Amino acid sequence: MPPNIVCFSRNRCTSVEVIDENILRSTCRLQDTMTDACVEIRVRLPDLEIADATGVFLRTPERECLQTGEALRKMVGVRIGAGMLKIIKGLIGESSDCGQLAFMVEECCHGVILSMTKDQLSAAPPGAEVPVEFYREMVKQNIRLYNRCAAFAPGSAMVEGIEPPQEQGDH
Repeated sequence: MPPNIVCFSRNRCTSVEVIDENILRSTCRLQDTMTDACVEIRVRLPDLEIADATGVFLRTPERECLQTGEALRKMVGVRIGAGMLKIIKGLIGESSDCGQLAFMVEECCHGVILSMTKDQLSAAPPGAEVPVEFYREMVKQNIRLYNRCAAFAPGSAMVEGIEPPQEQGDH
């Protein structure tokens, strides 16, 4: 008899679109063997304030994830930046036991932050190897990038010597 092999497949995509000069739309889509979900936030510029948040779980093994509206509405007015993860976990966690929902909102926020680097990255010096100092200076100028991807994570040469942003409530 062949071994019992579990089959699992997952695709996750986060995209950011410019709606107009004042609004960005960030969407996180998650599809796997058991889940089909989409979360969308609209962010007001330049403050990076969440103006709207919606989502739907079409398929999920977690019944808690079928009702996301109330939890997502609590995100309206939150500014993307330092302390964001604590705020998301606090607001989403207090009104929903759906762990995937908080993760997807966080991914949308990270997408917005990373989309803000587009102009800076296009100014990178030409050539195959961009000096580490270029990226370090980019993070210094936009501290929201700190720890938002592996390249800018603590311990990376690209953020060496940069103080991490203070979480809200930390003193």
